[in-house]
Amino acid sequence: MSRDVRPTRESEDAVVDLADVLLRDGVVVEADVLVSVADVPLVGLELRAAVAGMAAMRDAGMLTAWDEEVRLQAQPSSEFESESGVERGDDADR
Repeated sequence: MSRDVRPTRESEDAVVDLADVLLRDGVVVEADVLVSVADVPLVGLELRAAVAGMAAMRDAGMLTAWDEEVRLQAQPSSEFESESGVERGDDADR
């Protein structure tokens, strides 16, 4: 007795699920590339990319200074000061 094992598509939202996992948990991709001609190495590349939502990045201690700077610029000065207790150092209120 044989069983039908054809691939099926059970979910229409696989891309949404993938994006959700990437943003929530993040992923780090590393690659080493060596370009050589006639067995002579000419160019070496060491590539590393991290893809994640900002919450995951901040939890990992990545891009925290940049995130705080962007959030500071995006918030009205009175809202930021009341939440953080820190005064802005720019000329927004002048």
